[in-house]
Parts: sequence; structure tokens; C-alpha cells
Amino acid sequence: MPLKQPPTLGSLAVQAPSLVHVSPSTCHNLTLFKDLLKEYRRLDDTITMRLNRTNAQFRDRDRAGTSSKGNIQDQACAYVWKELVENWKRRAEMMNYCVNIVDQSMEEKRKSLTSEEGDARAQRKTQAAIFADEVKRNQVHNELAIEKIVRQRSIDAFQSRCQYFSPPLTDAEARKWWDALHMP
Repeated sequence: MPLKQPPTLGSLAVQAPSLVHVSPSTCHNLTLFKDLLKEYRRLDDTITMRLNRTNAQFRDRDRAGTSSKGNIQDQACAYVWKELVENWKRRAEMMNYCVNIVDQSMEEKRKSLTSEEGDARAQRKTQAAIFADEVKRNQVHNELAIEKIVRQRSIDAFQSRCQYFSPPLTDAEARKWWDALHMP
């Protein structure tokens, strides 16, 4: 009987997944697509725990004399913010890629529908495939709306702990995310 791997505990349990290659088949398989998003969203779901653990790590580094100068809380906030932004960026890239793949697939099927004018059976089959792609497209677009809610919830939790944090002006991408989340 093979040995079961013990569950991942501690900080390792809430790290973002390693970079995953997303292919068109990933986008067309809604279960796989949603499972992948769930993995990527785990960092957002555990934001408070991440802040606690990161604060503890930077405090330990400070005690050991291996940390850089500055406020421990500020260092921890900057570290978690960087992780959040990288994770949001990966998710946005994946979702936008899948939106494009599903849209492209629907467009190809619509074009083939016009070329199958005489064959009623082929038309019905193509129309069914278009309907299935429309369902996928709606699901992927729903995930974009959910993403906005997840990010806002994360930023609210982040700001409750990092009240005085502001991304450095030199980090244009982080500033873009920050400003987008602070628009009324």
C-alpha cells in the first residue's frame, strides 16, 4: 500500500501555486479552470494569516539581526503586497487568455455555421457547440466579476492591517493595482 503524503501545513499551505501552463484545453474545461482559480485565490482567502505569519518572520529576522533597516510592519506589508500583486497579475493573465480562447472558438464556430447552409444536421451540431461555448464564455466572464470582489475583499483586509502602506512610486504596476482598487 503506497504511503499517503501528509497534508501541507503552515505557511506552505497558503503559498500561491507554481506557475502553471494554461492551454486552450484548460480554458475549455470549466472544472479545471475553476480549480486552478481556486488554487490561485487561496492566497487571497488567507490574507490575514499571511500577514500574521509574515509579520512574525520579519520580527524573527529583526531579532536575529538579518533584516534590513526599517519598520517591521512596513517590511511585512510590502512583502505581502508584492505577493498579492504577482498573484493577481497571474490570475488576470490566465482569465484574459481564456476569455480570448473561448471567444475565438465561438467566432470560428459561427463562421463554420454559415458555410454549412445546406446540411441541417451539421448546423444543429455546430449550434449546440456554439451554445456550449456561450455557457463557457459566461462562466469565464462571471469569474472576472468574482475576481473584482476577491481583490476588494483582500485589499480591505490588507488595509485593516497595513493602514499606512502605500506602494512605492517606483513600482508602476503595483501602483496601477493600488489605484484601480481605490477608485470610487
